[in-house]
Amino acid sequence: MIQVTRKDNKEALENMIRRFNRKVQQSGVLAKARSSQYFEKSISKTERRQKAIVRKQRKEAKLRNIRMGVRR
Repeated sequence: MIQVTRKDNKEALENMIRRFNRKVQQSGVLAKARSSQYFEKSISKTERRQKAIVRKQRKEAKLRNIRMGVRR
């Protein structure tokens, strides 16, 4: 996807660059490119998701213990 940004007559270059960067961020082009930068097997994707779930559970348990005043 090509992002086209034209400069107005009295617009500063910095403003045009800022508008262009905002358009690119909102379109999600960079996020998609970064995610597909390296090939990843579907098995490793599921493993990564499982590890993320475990991390989240551990963090929640830790916060719950802190709130209850339990120390290890």
